[in-house]
Amino acid sequence: MTLTVALQMDPIHSIDVQGDSTLMLGLEAQRRGHKLYHYLPQNLSLKNGAVVATGHGLTLRHEAGNHFDLGAEEEFNLADLDVILLRQDPPFDLAYLTTTWLLEKIHPSTLVVNDPSWVRAMPEKIFVTEFPDLMPPTLITSDPKQAVAFREEHKDIIVKPLYGNGGAGVFHLRPDDENLSALIELYQKLGREPFMVQRYLPEVRAGDKRIILIDGHPAGAVLRVPADGEARANMHVGGRAVKTDLSPRDLEICARIGPTLRERGQIFVGIDVIGDYLTEINVTSPTGIQQINRLNGVHLERDIWDAIERRL
Repeated sequence: MTLTVALQMDPIHSIDVQGDSTLMLGLEAQRRGHKLYHYLPQNLSLKNGAVVATGHGLTLRHEAGNHFDLGAEEEFNLADLDVILLRQDPPFDLAYLTTTWLLEKIHPSTLVVNDPSWVRAMPEKIFVTEFPDLMPPTLITSDPKQAVAFREEHKDIIVKPLYGNGGAGVFHLRPDDENLSALIELYQKLGREPFMVQRYLPEVRAGDKRIILIDGHPAGAVLRVPADGEARANMHVGGRAVKTDLSPRDLEICARIGPTLRERGQIFVGIDVIGDYLTEINVTSPTGIQQINRLNGVHLERDIWDAIERRL
């Protein structure tokens, strides 16, 4: 089949060509003969009841510094397209939520990947709490007293924004660290959202495992090993990609959450596992395709597109 596909994403010129997962999804769509469009989230509109976007036809290449060409600017009705890939990065704020409300008006007649209504209802650090027995001890709160009591119980903790991404604003606080109160004050000045506190998992020094699930089934994994002196394993902050296998515990976690992901139309999902614990379920714009492909000689983007076409 030949499809018309739009990428709703951040500016195409600024992506990391050697690491970006959206690029691989676009290249695979192109390889299959599908027609590509690109538009920015801020160019999505609801006009007289129609969901429209101002964007460009798109041609992609896996060439650093020469990875895209854009056609002339045009407005298109998203209801006339076959597939929308919802791929903009968080923060998961009101602007992000609004795009899910607009895209929900055309889904599933135009297939949105991932299902926007469930993306809205499943912010990664809150959705994971549907599986509390798989998680480390966790607190979501705006109350400083609750955070202090949690640290008194668990000693070594991680504090992070509830709607952040890429490791931004994540802090490891040891029992003798005097900065907890100041950190809470900073979060409160930046916004009204609660923050998350978790028991620190020393296993992170060996790596934070990103597992890709396609239509609820585990498809591959990469171990992200933090740099020396760093508690965060995200690639954005110097994490190193290392080949890994799925352990029995990893498979147990995937078996638990997979049916829920399938039922809710979450075709491309990335989960984070540290040691034996599930820490996040990423449904907004998960990454990891290129690292897993290089380390294992696979093409996860082909499996994702197979799953999309089965849905169609």
